Amino acid sequence: MLLHIDNVLTPEEAAYTRQMLEQADWVDGRVTAGYQSAMAKKNLQLPEEHPVARQLSDRLVEILQQNALFMGAALPYRIFPPLFNRYDGGQSFGTHVDNAIRQIKGTGHRIRTDLSATLFLTNPEDYDGGELVIEDTYGTQSVKLPAGHMVLYPATSLHHVTPVTRGSRISSFFWIQSMVRSDAQRTILFDLDIAIQRLAGESPNHPSAVQLTGVYHNLIRMWAEL
Repeated sequence: MLLHIDNVLTPEEAAYTRQMLEQADWVDGRVTAGYQSAMAKKNLQLPEEHPVARQLSDRLVEILQQNALFMGAALPYRIFPPLFNRYDGGQSFGTHVDNAIRQIKGTGHRIRTDLSATLFLTNPEDYDGGELVIEDTYGTQSVKLPAGHMVLYPATSLHHVTPVTRGSRISSFFWIQSMVRSDAQRTILFDLDIAIQRLAGESPNHPSAVQLTGVYHNLIRMWAEL
């Protein structure tokens, strides 16, 4: 499932985040790339331990945990602390697949990367190129969203970022280990959750709402890994 999540950050929050990042010191983005990805990766990144990165990362996780659409789609067990990257002057990221396991720096924790996420922080009109191109079961999709909007997609997908030929593309990227490993099962649960919410909104006292909610939670009991 590939999902656009609008307004994760307000325009004001996105602008504040950009302002904070523009004052920080960027390094070669290959610092977090695996061997194969490093050969394709040409961008800049804020070091994980940078105070600005830590502050913004912690705040973004708090915001995500309050976002019902994200929580319903990802069913997160653990969120990798969001990272921040920048593409300037022809920089790009060639076709790759994300590492299956990521070590959370400074801790003994590792996560399985079930889902990848990119939160756009620069408005599309401020740069040329920089599309995130994702190859999924429904074909190839090109994603370039307004600042504050996010795309969530299976980490198993091949994807790349096209060269930025004007301006700068700044974004946050991170991974999620879901309570439900299977993308197909997560999609079923998400569709069921949306249908239950719609039914409850249209017919608050409909007896099927309770029954379907029970089905939803029983499926989570069956499929969840904790």
